[in-house]
Amino acid sequence: MKKQLITIATMAVLFLSLFVAVSEAATKKMDIDNSVDTNEIVADLRGVDQSTVITLRGEITQNTRLTSNNRYLLDGVVFVRRGAKLRIQPGTQIFAGPRSALVIDRGAQIIAKGRANNPIIFTSAQDPGNRRRGDWGGIIINGFAPINNGDSNGEADGEGNTGKYGGRVPDDNSGTMRFCRVEFAGFAFSPTNELNGLALQGVGNKTVIENIQVTEAGDDAIEFFGGTVNVKRLLLFGSMDDAFDWTGGWVGKAQFVLIRQDGNIEANNGIEADNDAINNDLLPRSAPIIYNMTIVGDPDTRTATSIGMLLRVGTAGTLRNIIVQGYKDVAVRIKDDSTLAQYNSGALSLENIIFFDNRRGVTQFQRNDGSDAGDLSNRMRNILFTDPQLVDATSKNAPSFRPRPGSPAIDPANVAATPANDSFFERVNFVGGVGTTDATDFTVGGWVSFRRN
Repeated sequence: MKKQLITIATMAVLFLSLFVAVSEAATKKMDIDNSVDTNEIVADLRGVDQSTVITLRGEITQNTRLTSNNRYLLDGVVFVRRGAKLRIQPGTQIFAGPRSALVIDRGAQIIAKGRANNPIIFTSAQDPGNRRRGDWGGIIINGFAPINNGDSNGEADGEGNTGKYGGRVPDDNSGTMRFCRVEFAGFAFSPTNELNGLALQGVGNKTVIENIQVTEAGDDAIEFFGGTVNVKRLLLFGSMDDAFDWTGGWVGKAQFVLIRQDGNIEANNGIEADNDAINNDLLPRSAPIIYNMTIVGDPDTRTATSIGMLLRVGTAGTLRNIIVQGYKDVAVRIKDDSTLAQYNSGALSLENIIFFDNRRGVTQFQRNDGSDAGDLSNRMRNILFTDPQLVDATSKNAPSFRPRPGSPAIDPANVAATPANDSFFERVNFVGGVGTTDATDFTVGGWVSFRRN
């Protein structure tokens, strides 16, 4: 999240283009236009009956349904405005042109309920083989849930001019996304102003985010900006920056997350976790509860991928049943005095974790000035330093994250029980994001894709 990924000149052009698109979107309603210029919008739509291609521009101000018998093209930034619901049928494909994005305003909803055998796909409009990270701006959902860096109304401005987010409604409902793929989205204007594959900005816990794949993101795969939203069954594959990023007071939950980073570019951290960079102790403090995650870096020594879990600037959190393997740097870095205080108090807690093949060791504890705070790893419980024996988690084309028979990840002695009185969490008998059977491996069913371009 914190790297210069494009030249200053390119950055300026992209920022200006998005600003213009947002300004235009704010002054006109959605324009549906069937006369698509495929030479301009690209070849991925050339094999499609042009009578079925509908271009979306500007604003959606009333309830709208996208159906699987059509193909949709996002042209610029499309806002779903407050009070409107965007419903998307299973099997619908939404293509995105350059500088486009889909923004769900506070008070609006996206209802995108795909199926395992019929997912909803948000992807680049470029021709297969020419698709790249950063082809479009991704999906941004803004909600009214609390954040810690808002103004007197509890509000903040979204990155990339994507609207206001935050408020005082923990159980806000921005809709449902289930069995959806988000591909080749996200780019950085600057190190602190980026669009991600999926950005959840002040999103509330009545929103449903389940069975989501974010592939080849040009910045973070998913980022939480405060809020209370819970997420389940995420596959985050090949992002350019961090895979799973939180900041701004996120206090939601997550279970069953798979991360496979690809260091053929400057991939960064598996998890990058912040409270607030300016005031590390702002409240509500970031403190998610996370169970069952597999975090895999790139084993190729010629490529990037930095830290498995970077926990910093005051974040708290509960992390259980995690596998971290294959990072060039340490598996876990707990950084800054404020974060160390959370860790020493138990508010930041790491237990039941398997570490394997992380090149510079397992843990590192750093003070504000970057100096070594000593070895505090004895506060971690039920930690193993061994091969989790996953089937083929390092594959760049068809990874399998399942534990093999005999793996320590399926030894009951190594598995933390999920919270007993919390209906969100499912009972498990494995460490990591998936188990050994189809019933415990959410990537089956045909809805995922590992196409790289």
